Amino acid sequence: MPKDAAVEEFVGLVRALKARDGRSYEALGRRLSVSASTLHRYCSGATVPEEFAVVDRLAHLCGADEEERRALEAAWTEADRARRRAASPVPAPVPSPTPVPAAPAPHPEPSAPEPGPGPAPEPTAPHPAAPDPATPEAPRARPRRRAPAPLLVAAAVALVVLALAAALLGRPTRTASAPAPAPAPASTPAGRTAAPLPFTWSVGSQLWQGGCGHTYLVDRAPRAVAPPPVAADSGAWAGTHGAVHGGEALVRVTVQGRSPSDAVVLHALHVRVVDRAAPLPWNAYRMDNGCGGAVTPRHFAVDLDRPRPLARPVDGLDASGSEVRTIPAVSFPYKITSSDPEELLVSARTAGCDCRWYLELEWSAGGRTGTVRITDGGKPFRTSGTKGRPTYVYDSAEGRWITDSDSGQTG
Repeated sequence: MPKDAAVEEFVGLVRALKARDGRSYEALGRRLSVSASTLHRYCSGATVPEEFAVVDRLAHLCGADEEERRALEAAWTEADRARRRAASPVPAPVPSPTPVPAAPAPHPEPSAPEPGPGPAPEPTAPHPAAPDPATPEAPRARPRRRAPAPLLVAAAVALVVLALAAALLGRPTRTASAPAPAPAPASTPAGRTAAPLPFTWSVGSQLWQGGCGHTYLVDRAPRAVAPPPVAADSGAWAGTHGAVHGGEALVRVTVQGRSPSDAVVLHALHVRVVDRAAPLPWNAYRMDNGCGGAVTPRHFAVDLDRPRPLARPVDGLDASGSEVRTIPAVSFPYKITSSDPEELLVSARTAGCDCRWYLELEWSAGGRTGTVRITDGGKPFRTSGTKGRPTYVYDSAEGRWITDSDSGQTG
């Protein structure tokens, strides 16, 4: 992506944090649940993270103080705006309408020349024409009797007065300057306001495996689909094309407490499927061409094809070193504070449905309990199977989408 001053400033702060910590990209990536290549793109400026949560966690791991974290958030905000401006599609120029020539004014038909001015004849009273005795007189229409105008006006005024009197007698009198009291909310007792959540949460729904592998279903022919974006710009690309996650959706939920000392306990994560339909009959477009990440973070696996899907904890794998290392899964409950946030990665798969679903997170803190519904910007998440659908990959050399058979790949 083209870099500007905002991106350069943000990258400089991220590099300084990385240099101060001294750990490798692989070691820091494991703590952040991202691949080493993704973290390297953050530090090189090739990609700006979609959310500040991963940057804030990096700052926490590298020992940044509160002032540095505020400066980092301000720099990320400006860099993210620059990324969105660069990712926004340039609208095609609208052709100016072709001016339509005005229709010529109609020419009057030729008529006899008007006589020149002369003395005006004196006005005379019209004389009734004498009836022709040879022509029978046509029957005259009987003129209708009309009510006098003053009588109609008086009747209308009387009707208005009667209507106003009936309205005033049918309801209690209220002074115009005293508005009716607004009813108190039914869910909040009088004199009390709803307490805020003891934690904050954010969600990322356009994640790719290893930062580069993903499949979208798009209801467009290959020639009408833009080249695959970088992972950080996947949300804008998917929104422009009306894309739906194909086969798998990765959702990351970042949860952080508000207090450094009062912990919030996360007890369970539930999956609710609100709609099932046949898989979409659209083309499948793969965003990768054989890429893969060295680190597979621990996550919660969800089988949307089951009647009652569950979020099952699964181990992660770290293949960045000489030996493959297992990242053990952690089951509920979790404890979070303002200085110890948690990231929950959910992998929801389906082969046989077009599923719409959301998550529910159970929590407790300080004698309070509750459930938070986690959605995709107020709408359910959506994942559809890809079995039997034409699958395309992007050929960078030719600059076009080709089928798996043309590329020599299957999947």
